[in-house]
Amino acid sequence: MSALPDPLPPATDWAAPAHWQAIDFISDLHLSATLPRTFEAWADYLQRTPADALLILGDLFEFWPGSDAVELPFEARCAEVLRDAARRRPLGVMVGNRDFLLTAELLQGLGLQPLADPTLLKAGPHRLLLTHGDALCLDDRPYQQFRAWTRNPATQREFMARPLAERVQLGAQVRHASEAGRQNQAPAEAWGDLDPAACVACLQAANAVTMIHGHTHRPGPSALAPGFDRQVLSDWDLDDAPPRAEVLRLRADGLHRLALAEALAAR
Repeated sequence: MSALPDPLPPATDWAAPAHWQAIDFISDLHLSATLPRTFEAWADYLQRTPADALLILGDLFEFWPGSDAVELPFEARCAEVLRDAARRRPLGVMVGNRDFLLTAELLQGLGLQPLADPTLLKAGPHRLLLTHGDALCLDDRPYQQFRAWTRNPATQREFMARPLAERVQLGAQVRHASEAGRQNQAPAEAWGDLDPAACVACLQAANAVTMIHGHTHRPGPSALAPGFDRQVLSDWDLDDAPPRAEVLRLRADGLHRLALAEALAAR
């Protein structure tokens, strides 16, 4: 078993208004201009979901090179979709490992609610610990070193000092290298999993028993330890076979995993 990490930031409490009857969770859309069907399905879902609120738990974008990316055609379209969606219902966004350069200022400017990682959502009788998940993949030590380096303010300042076009190119190079390495791995190894003991420690610190996260591309419920469980969100890809897109919806009676069409058809 991996040693526990340095303590993660304490969970930020967020209480859902009592009138919210349905809250949707999605993550890992990896939006890019190369996935047009995924973009269109996402934009349609944001317009038509019957949920009272929507929370996106990281990796909304395949790569986000900085706030000036809204000057680019595809990213500008995404920003307009988000702005319109935020006028319809509360929309919270947590950054992930691909879009960690999304700033709170940009999100708030679009009318979105920045979500801290982790966030403790209190909704009626439910206490749900929300995280993207990558910080708890402790067995992937090279990634954890890379993550620490990319989160370093000095690294980010150096990166943001480069022209936008250069940042986009560097991001593409990193993604291609990551994908090439993943192709040489078995499916179970291609996406690391979270450390169960670390997850339980975070849940105990938040006085919660259920964690919701993305990142691993292994959707479904599972037990972490006796009395502690998690729900892993689906990644979205409607451009490749087999198509993938699920929504996790919280209602008064608990969590429900829905196919995209089902999520749009019923509250």
